[in-house]
Amino acid sequence: MEMSLLEPRTAVSSPFSSFKHQVERFSRCSSCKGRFFRASYSRVPNKASCSGGVSSISQEKLAAEAFTHKINGTNGLNSKLFSRDSRLLDADDDQYDGIVIDPNGLPSNPIVFSSNLRFSLSHWKKKGKKGVWLKLLVEQSELVPIAIKAGFQYHHAEPGYLMLTYWIPDGPCMLPANASHHVGVGGFVINDKNEVLVVQEKYCSPQFANFWKIPTGFIVEKEEIYTGVAREVKEETGIDTEFVEVIAFRHAHNIAFEKSDLFFVCMLRPLSTQIIVDDFEIQAAKWMPLAEFVEQSHVKEDVMFKKIIDICIARLDKYYCGLNVHQLVSKFDGKLSSLYYNIVDGEDLNCAGKLKGTQPVHSLI
Repeated sequence: MEMSLLEPRTAVSSPFSSFKHQVERFSRCSSCKGRFFRASYSRVPNKASCSGGVSSISQEKLAAEAFTHKINGTNGLNSKLFSRDSRLLDADDDQYDGIVIDPNGLPSNPIVFSSNLRFSLSHWKKKGKKGVWLKLLVEQSELVPIAIKAGFQYHHAEPGYLMLTYWIPDGPCMLPANASHHVGVGGFVINDKNEVLVVQEKYCSPQFANFWKIPTGFIVEKEEIYTGVAREVKEETGIDTEFVEVIAFRHAHNIAFEKSDLFFVCMLRPLSTQIIVDDFEIQAAKWMPLAEFVEQSHVKEDVMFKKIIDICIARLDKYYCGLNVHQLVSKFDGKLSSLYYNIVDGEDLNCAGKLKGTQPVHSLI
């Protein structure tokens, strides 16, 4: 969508004809020294003088480009105005009346950056803006102390950048905090012989050195729970699996780096039998009889471990129903999502799911 910056006072044959005489005026100057090109919000260096007129670009096209501006090059208002102070940092408005500074348009000179940052914050405050997002790339690390001194705070960091924020209004900051949780998964894989796929980790505390546990790991960015758990099982043991259900999940706090932790216990059906151990992080892996697995002291003596195994056994005996994954699209964002829920009608009422062929186990343990 495009809109005019200026409204003509009278009707004209062309929306830009009322401005044409200004273009002609610029074309007659011997050297315009970049005055016309600075009318753009973005910094575009003037590579040539205006002597001889604007020859490579038509006057009307040049006028049209200067006379209009886009409203939010993507989805919201874009603050790229027809003319602006050169000290104002390149930035876009976000949908929450905030500012997102363009890291690619930042001055490389720390002194210039400091001056322009202070000027921009003052300007945005007068405009009633709220939160300011400043991404500094690795090669811009020398600008970090300047931003901190100006009042910015750390938000999060990735391998290629550091994100900082600044809250302009008085009162509590309303910007969303950094991600608060890690998401882990554990795969309870059991074959038709009632054997559980278990591993011993190579790097663990001494008290767990001889403990056989189910394969576990962390979900990576943009990865589904059901695909992540199958990937972790494959990486650690070489066993291909098919996701069945989420059996239960644990929520704990102050785990790693003071973050909270979500851990999903998933049941999977094995599609292969040959174990190939990941030598990097796994000491050993094997198929262990379920009765032997639950007799381990770490399982019997720990309330959490014991409850998880009890739930898995109840699921095997079809006394308990887990959460199936369903792919749905919401009209609110138009995106495909995974919704995990329990089916309570139809043929899955007895929780048969995909665990066909497994034997009742309650009498074996």
